[in-house]
Amino acid sequence: MDLEKHPAAPAAAASPAELRASDADRDRIAQILGDAVAEGRLTSDEHSERLDSLYALKTVGELEALVRDLPAPGGAHAPFAQIGPTPPAGAAGPAETIVAVCSSSARKGRWRPGAHTRAVSVMGDVTLDLTEAVFEQQVAEINVTCVLGNVEVLVPENVTLRGYGSGVLGNFEVRGEGRGESDPQAPVVIVRGFALLGNIEARPKPGARLVDLARKLRKRLDG
Repeated sequence: MDLEKHPAAPAAAASPAELRASDADRDRIAQILGDAVAEGRLTSDEHSERLDSLYALKTVGELEALVRDLPAPGGAHAPFAQIGPTPPAGAAGPAETIVAVCSSSARKGRWRPGAHTRAVSVMGDVTLDLTEAVFEQQVAEINVTCVLGNVEVLVPENVTLRGYGSGVLGNFEVRGEGRGESDPQAPVVIVRGFALLGNIEARPKPGARLVDLARKLRKRLDG
């Protein structure tokens, strides 16, 4: 009987397509989709359908399938897995955090929301008014935690609004999703949240529109 111990064979490394997708991976794919709709490669409906799938898929390979027929950033046609390694945390700038604890906090006027914004309300009120905001990226994501408080997110009428969240003895509501009048070249605002005995509401503000988005995006793409 051979009693010599043999080391176990190392497990085969997962292929790049099988790796779990990171937030940075999703942000990069969202940017490709945003550029594609701004250039007319995707219709508004196609963009919305792929964007909804983006946040439900789990692996890099599944994300790659969403942009396989689209050029990578900068115009080079390359599959997602070849774009490059995931940038280190913080490479896109830190997320802004707005906190209200037994108080109120607001962002409004000509402020610049980043790619990621966090809002925390504990027995307080938070208002994020993006109707006059200066968007510097195609997709802006807002993550909300609300406990015994109230959080309101206002966006222009022609911005695409998406919501993913829930409430426990509370309310999570996103109005205006899938509206036909959304501008395909306008930014996409994604609201993710959890409300515990609180209220989270995101909606378009009647009469507020970003009218120069197409010109700004076209100038950026040309230049």
